[in-house]
Amino acid sequence: MKRSEINTALRELEAMCKKHGCHLPPFCHFTPKQWESLGHEYDEVRECMLGWDITDYGLGRFDEVGMSLITIRNGNRALAKKYPKVYAEKLLYVREGQYSPNHFHWYKTEDIINRGGGNILIRVYNSLPDERIDPITDVTVHTDGRAYTVPAGTLIRLTPGESIYIPQRLYHDFSVEKGTGSVLLGEVSQCNDDNTDNRFNPPVGRFPAIEEDEEPYRLLCNEYPAAKD
Repeated sequence: MKRSEINTALRELEAMCKKHGCHLPPFCHFTPKQWESLGHEYDEVRECMLGWDITDYGLGRFDEVGMSLITIRNGNRALAKKYPKVYAEKLLYVREGQYSPNHFHWYKTEDIINRGGGNILIRVYNSLPDERIDPITDVTVHTDGRAYTVPAGTLIRLTPGESIYIPQRLYHDFSVEKGTGSVLLGEVSQCNDDNTDNRFNPPVGRFPAIEEDEEPYRLLCNEYPAAKD
């Protein structure tokens, strides 16, 4: 992705948060220049990958396959003594026309909440013991205190305020219902680890290769410089 595309996407997510009253923590407002002077007091932001995030799933078609995110809080299972939080919280921004590919998590369970904007469609499948998609077995769905069963591959429609519980190994993808507008999602989950806990089907990447065509507006969560001693 071009840095200019990333900057535009981050500003859109920032504006969407403001529109729907989601106030962001101070570290989300630090400039790249400020990060150069910050010390070890912000190691949690660096080591738990808090802050801004963009994915095009390594496909280079962000307008079609991609998502913008902010990780607000998170633990780190590899550094559990230092960061003992067992939970995470994110905000996700999905433009109308974007798609987030089919995947499950081995470790993380999560709630996905429609915080505002349009309607999100989440397609659900069980997984087989060998981790392939189960195209046949009905799926038990949990949405806002209601449990019910749907056929494999059903699109669950979440309007603003509605949510769905995603257990481990449940395949799911995201898209916006056409004509309803871009969506701001919340995610409440166990610790998040995008390096080791995503099983995409078919396989895709996670973090974009970046073409530096302008200065960064914000640093992404995998771009922080080392702490200044």
